[in-house]
Amino acid sequence: MFELVDVSKTYRGGKRAVDGVTLRMGPGMVGLLGPNGAGKSSLMRVAATVTRPTAGRVLFHGEDAVARPGALRARLGYLPQDFGVYPNLSAREFLSYLAAAKGLRARAARARIEELLHLVNLAETGKRPLGAYSGGMLRRVGIAQALLADPQVLIVDEPTAGLDPEERVRFRNLLSDLAADRVVMLSTHIVSDVESVARDIAVVAGGRLLRRATPEQLLRETAGMVWELTIPPDALTAVRARHLVSRMVRTAEGVRVRVLSHTCPQAGAAPAVPDLEDAYLAVVNAGVTL
Repeated sequence: MFELVDVSKTYRGGKRAVDGVTLRMGPGMVGLLGPNGAGKSSLMRVAATVTRPTAGRVLFHGEDAVARPGALRARLGYLPQDFGVYPNLSAREFLSYLAAAKGLRARAARARIEELLHLVNLAETGKRPLGAYSGGMLRRVGIAQALLADPQVLIVDEPTAGLDPEERVRFRNLLSDLAADRVVMLSTHIVSDVESVARDIAVVAGGRLLRRATPEQLLRETAGMVWELTIPPDALTAVRARHLVSRMVRTAEGVRVRVLSHTCPQAGAAPAVPDLEDAYLAVVNAGVTL
């Protein structure tokens, strides 16, 4: 069991990035979904014991991980949003260095590194210096280092940044497999990163936990709130001023817009089946624009 209990984080100057968040997690994946600036990264850093909370507790198997972080850190894998490397080292050298820092024995570390390089599709380039890697390749190195110690708790912050579509699918499938027997916290602002793999979604905005539910629950709660209509291009500004537009497509007939509203937004609008992006926007904007 991994628990964040009434966690808050306030930075100098009074900026409160996390405001009373409670998340209790067992084996499985929790998708932490929220807009940029929602406080997700601050919450992840607290969960990973990188920074101390201003208030609240972090518990690992009931033990206080804020006061005594050693037990959690020994079983933790963490990929921060901003992941740095030593550009003159190869991927194998860099992972060997981190494995030694984690206390892995040399022979076991070598075997684990080869396994992980194959897992993240870097086995053929493992001898190249990291300074010659693309952004997506560096992200895969970050994924590998987070898995070095076969962690019980895996925390990944915006992990698919810089990955191409094929790599994104590969990584989401990998996370799904890993979540079978460990806690996985995945933070992202991209709905597609969680909709296919997370059965437990926590929506965060303004530093607060707004909703925690399954995808099916979120979709049921959004039923009857999604509308589609085609409007002239010069009417788009007015529609966006009155309603939350989740997406739009320009066609020969005009602009096809998808609108979130508790009532029919205007004549000619047809009800539509909600998807998870609609549900997420409805939660984040509840009471503001709907």
